[in-house]
Amino acid sequence: MARIFGVDQIQGSTDRIVGTYGYMSPEYAMHGQFSVKSDVYSFGVLVLEILSGNKNSNFHQTEGTGDLMSYAWKLWKDRRPLGLLDPILGDSYARNEAIRCIQIGLLCVQEDPAERPTMATIVLMLNSYSVTLPLPNEPAFFLHSGTESIKVLESDQSTSKPMQYSINEVSVTELDPR
Repeated sequence: MARIFGVDQIQGSTDRIVGTYGYMSPEYAMHGQFSVKSDVYSFGVLVLEILSGNKNSNFHQTEGTGDLMSYAWKLWKDRRPLGLLDPILGDSYARNEAIRCIQIGLLCVQEDPAERPTMATIVLMLNSYSVTLPLPNEPAFFLHSGTESIKVLESDQSTSKPMQYSINEVSVTELDPR
């Protein structure tokens, strides 16, 4: 995340949200709140992109999911996590390592920042099989396939209208007076 923290600062808030929506944590995109867990969210998106060989920003699947994280979650929930892997890998991967990496990616994109691991914990998870990984929950931020709305945080749905995007992926900015 291109945000400079003070030496002793671990979180903050901003009125100006800048970045690529597919990689922004939901709390930053919706409320301007950032923390060290915002970068964890972005890292999780990157992990899922690397494993699948697909970019989140232009991922479209026909199995009822509109983005990469939703697709990864659907496969995880259906007990078919290896379906996420890039077919170009063939059989040249360790099954347990691939599943562990998918699980880590899904843990990083949790709705509640407190449920996301820290980067230090992620390094430990990647380097040690003695660490038992918690089970992930459904990712917080996803596009609905066949619709034009973006799911917002469950706790914020009553106060926020869904964001809209156009078919040709051009962003639309709605300005609110001060």
